[in-house]
Amino acid sequence: MFTKTTLQNGLVILLKEIHTAPLISHWVWYRVGSKDEPTGKTGVSHWVEHMQFKGTAQFPASMLDKAIAREGGTWNAFTFLDWTTYYETLPADKIELALRLEADRMVNSRFDPSEVEAERTVILSEREGNENEPLFRLGEAIQAAAFRVHPYHHEVIGDAADLRSLTRDDLYAHYKTFYIPNNAVLTMAGDFETEAMLRQIEDQFGPLSSAPSPPRLNRPEPEPQGEVRLTVEGPGETTYLQVSYHVPAASHPDFHALAVLDSLLAGPSNLNMFGGGGISNKTSRLYRALVDTERAVSVHGGWTATVDPFLYTFTITAHPKYRIEKALTALDAELARLQDTPPSEEEVIRAIKQSRAIFAYGAENITNQAFWLGYAEMFAEYGWFTSYLDKLAQVTPADVQRVAQTWFRSNRRVVGTYIPVEEGGAS
Repeated sequence: MFTKTTLQNGLVILLKEIHTAPLISHWVWYRVGSKDEPTGKTGVSHWVEHMQFKGTAQFPASMLDKAIAREGGTWNAFTFLDWTTYYETLPADKIELALRLEADRMVNSRFDPSEVEAERTVILSEREGNENEPLFRLGEAIQAAAFRVHPYHHEVIGDAADLRSLTRDDLYAHYKTFYIPNNAVLTMAGDFETEAMLRQIEDQFGPLSSAPSPPRLNRPEPEPQGEVRLTVEGPGETTYLQVSYHVPAASHPDFHALAVLDSLLAGPSNLNMFGGGGISNKTSRLYRALVDTERAVSVHGGWTATVDPFLYTFTITAHPKYRIEKALTALDAELARLQDTPPSEEEVIRAIKQSRAIFAYGAENITNQAFWLGYAEMFAEYGWFTSYLDKLAQVTPADVQRVAQTWFRSNRRVVGTYIPVEEGGAS
């Protein structure tokens, strides 16, 4: 049983009864992410997420973990390009704790100045740790090159300069602007009766006041004007290649054909960032063309569901015997082959089957069901999730060829190479 409703204060509620186990997963999603951050305040959304675990008068930080653990539950939070979300999965008879906690910290988080400074150190350390990872460095450079105008330009964690200069008032203002009922979606899946649960939700969230709709940075990215190439040097021993193509938003009709193309070329991507099993990509065209021939050690492809157009990225690990340019040549040859000749019906059926499987793995438990209720609502609506497999099954070989021709053109891409300074790249 699925129900969608909206409280008078604007809070959207999506409930799905699943009576297979005495568990409930409860999520609160806010329509705020790194794309809502102006220059000078990058990283503020992620930092606010951290501060939400520092407590309120009713729920001091010292008791939060203990309260959830004592009831046998789990909890966490995530910040992304388009949204920030918080969840608790608990025994069904303990779910009131999650409702009370999230309603309270929607309005009463303290943002103690000493806690803000302590978290500044934590987040700068996290940022420095990321910078030790070659693929973070390369991905950040590609994202910055791909988006000159749109605020997808910067990484979710933010730029170090902003992380050093953001103030407690900056964080609190961001919180008060975006953490409001009419900018939030509450999702719940599990062992409950809908009418009784709606009354509980109304009791906790109904008294909260709505506020003016948050301002949005409306800066559409212009169409790409040609291929961009860049090189990043840094620590490590391995050369990497990333090739990122501008692709449409999740609500675009081509999304499902792109999912089949993804599965066929590189192995299916898991759209559920929260969890779900992986599937080997050894039957994919790029694995056979690059890894089996030793032109590369590994190859992967992937993208995610976003509100605005983002990037599909191939990531290739160089083979020590070959220069990375050979891998790029092989990638281009496989793309050209798909653009020139549609794949066989059999190949598309296999790709769809693999995409269906990884999608099912990412939606099989109660926590993932509640995740999808909110995640789909961030960029479309829940019907996007429920119709996904049917639309996937409708994709034809001609559709796969068409989206390869439309979106995977060289003038729509950024090509980035990571060269380890110790070795100067592969020979």
